[in-house]
Amino acid sequence: MLGFAKKLFGSSNERKVKALAARVAKINAYEAEYSALSDEALKGKTAEFKARLEKGESLDDLLNEAFAVVREASKRVLGMRHFDVQMVGGMVLHFSGISEMRTGEGKTLVATLPTYLNALEGKGVHVITVNDYLARRDADWMGQVYNFLGLSYGVIVNGLSQGERQRAYRSDITYGTNNEFGFDYLRDNLVYDVSEMVQRGHNFAIVDEVDSILIDEARTPLIISGPTEDRSSFYKTIDVLVKELILDKTTYDHDEKQKQVILTEDGQEKIEEILMSGGHLAEDSAGLYDAANVSVVHHVNQALRANILYTRDKDYIVKGGEIVLIDEFTGRMMTGRRLSEGLHQAIEAKEGADIQPENQTLASVTIQNYFRLYKKLSGMTGTASTEAQEFDDIYKMGVSEIPTNRPIQRIDDDDEVYRTEREKNEAILKQIADCHRSWSAPSRSRSRKSCRSCCRPSPSRRTARR
Repeated sequence: MLGFAKKLFGSSNERKVKALAARVAKINAYEAEYSALSDEALKGKTAEFKARLEKGESLDDLLNEAFAVVREASKRVLGMRHFDVQMVGGMVLHFSGISEMRTGEGKTLVATLPTYLNALEGKGVHVITVNDYLARRDADWMGQVYNFLGLSYGVIVNGLSQGERQRAYRSDITYGTNNEFGFDYLRDNLVYDVSEMVQRGHNFAIVDEVDSILIDEARTPLIISGPTEDRSSFYKTIDVLVKELILDKTTYDHDEKQKQVILTEDGQEKIEEILMSGGHLAEDSAGLYDAANVSVVHHVNQALRANILYTRDKDYIVKGGEIVLIDEFTGRMMTGRRLSEGLHQAIEAKEGADIQPENQTLASVTIQNYFRLYKKLSGMTGTASTEAQEFDDIYKMGVSEIPTNRPIQRIDDDDEVYRTEREKNEAILKQIADCHRSWSAPSRSRSRKSCRSCCRPSPSRRTARR
């Protein structure tokens, strides 16, 4: 019965997209009229929309006309006309949803529609990207449309002064990365005078690669810290002792999946004996876990984590004598970022680098909690359906799959998941060898056809579990 109803009425996503597509016809009805306007007349629409908002109209009331204005401005400034499906994606963003759009369908251009509409209120719109390069590129690229229509834009990247940040946030539209926005929020909570704050509220945000930022990095804490007393020599001492201890793998339990490591009872006894003989425990203490030795236990645990859980050239690199963390999601260096609670110092001791003073946390917020501050939140990505339930539970955001502008010709096979890295590498080598043999065949036209087939794994060659 459910299957019959779905065939008759379509899925919930199809019904939602169909309803929004019906509104696109009303937007398209303005195209001929706006195409005939001069540049000055088209720019004048922004002032007209703002005046209508002041008189009591809502953003929803202006949506059709505002989207048509942005489309026309984009045609004149960028030479790009929004497709109908992009209009649908823009409406999903405006209504606090997530637009799932295939790669190459123009998410950057789609964002200009709800960004312009919501910027008319004058409360600020934040467009979040995953790195500084994209923030600059998108701001300079799409900023041409906003400037043409009389709106200002700014970009928040690493290295800006406080004055530059204030000017960027006071623009109608502000581009930047999630980390920059989050740290600016923390710094604003540490200033002594309101005039020193850079942000002016959290009205509306559009998050690009929303699944990466709001799901994968959701629990990642952003921390501002300050220095405490220097204990660099003690870090080095404990590192030497722990390295000696872990030569015996029975002294610790390592959970790779949970990324945790703890000492076994045997390990606790051995490290206690080593510390006691070296005079590193408090005098008259009953043992390692006496209240007087809390700090020593902390150093041991951090040294254990540094030596077992963190791998050089994978989790961090040593550059110029400093430990630089690597973002596990993007593979980029996170210059200036440090692990808290002495863990970074433990890694510095492990690698023989200069140990910086340990820091204490002054302000902290998770990515998830920061973005929940926004009055209205939306996002874009190519892969959100698999996390649709999490988006709804945590952020109250629905996911809408936006159809492509043209039918897809590419064949997308299912992912292959291998039990071990060895099996994966062997499968890759086999595929490379198959392609090489095909391209080495006498007939060049036949080899191209053969390689296309070998580069698309057939079910008979799949040994993976899905």
